[in-house]
Amino acid sequence: MRFLHTADWQLGMTRHFLDADAQARFTAARTDVIARIGELAASEDCAFVLVCGDVFESNALPRRVVARACEALRQVPVPVYLLPGNHDPLDAASIYDSPAFLDAAPEHVHVLRGTEPVAVGDDIWILPAPWTSKHPTCDALAPAVTHLLPRADDGAASGPGEVTGAPARPGEPGALRIVAGHGAVDTLSPDAHDPSLISTPGLRELLEAGTISYVALGDRHSTTEVAPGIAYSGAPEVTDFIETDPGNVLVVDLADGRASTTAHHVGTWSFRDLRFEVDDGEDVAAMDHALAEMPEKSRTVLRLALRGTLTLTEHAQVEEVLERHRETFASVRVWQRHTDVAVHVSPGDLTQLDVGGFVAEAVEELTEAAAGEGADRDVARDSLALLYRLAGGGKR
Repeated sequence: MRFLHTADWQLGMTRHFLDADAQARFTAARTDVIARIGELAASEDCAFVLVCGDVFESNALPRRVVARACEALRQVPVPVYLLPGNHDPLDAASIYDSPAFLDAAPEHVHVLRGTEPVAVGDDIWILPAPWTSKHPTCDALAPAVTHLLPRADDGAASGPGEVTGAPARPGEPGALRIVAGHGAVDTLSPDAHDPSLISTPGLRELLEAGTISYVALGDRHSTTEVAPGIAYSGAPEVTDFIETDPGNVLVVDLADGRASTTAHHVGTWSFRDLRFEVDDGEDVAAMDHALAEMPEKSRTVLRLALRGTLTLTEHAQVEEVLERHRETFASVRVWQRHTDVAVHVSPGDLTQLDVGGFVAEAVEELTEAAAGEGADRDVARDSLALLYRLAGGGKR
């Protein structure tokens, strides 16, 4: 059988570096991708869609965000299973218990509310581990698979218990079991003391024994294979610069109790870090050209690291270039922590300013500060560049 694995939709997410116009497009894109997921599920003949956590950015969202999400889910032509994650846990304020969700959720959308196996076909089961709080105190995936692990007393596998009306017990041989979880795994997390870390050795044993067929995970926004049969789908739309392979979903094929995955890119946004060496006007022009040639500007967020030495005239040209491109990109900002541009104020620059009196004295003080170190240097350079541009300096 085949199904679609996705996670971390983060519906309702906001980003501080997006203005109102870009934020509206970013919000819409996170809902629009649901339609593309539904189309892909249909074209790939998937039996269902499994969303492994963080469907929503939080449990406190405007009703319109939930309503639009449910309307988009209504168009998905196969059953959809939603697993609560750390952003939208099944706590007392759960968004899945809100009138906004309960009133609008389509019948074919199912929230995985407990750890009991859920039948999704003949001898096909989802073993879910939903989050019930933002801070679990044990392995986030353990509740879904504990009943399948060997008991310490006699080495026999413990049974899952009877499931009323089920065609087969999910612990019996021959069943396909898809474990659905959310959280960081022990092999990838830098925090070895996090009590919620998902332990992978037991999962690998279950996979090797054929007891489970696939472990579908959410929380990591980059598509990642942890081990054969254990994978993060990644977020279908990018959320941060640190993500190495976002914008994907996984189509999972289960055959002979084993899983194989195929990544499909469905995202439309990109977050990009760019570095430019700027030492003269030609470098500034080259940066301008490179930004102008980039595609999909309205859905691209840029973070620029600049290094070099410029005259005040050239520095003002950099500011003009960035300001112009901010009108077409979703966001363009300078990554101050990785930017080091020295500004050399030449006599010609000061002549073009054509100022006198206390303004000239201020320019002299700013020039000295711009040649120094620390935060005052950056403020002084920006102030000089602004003053220079206001005075019409650098105009061709």
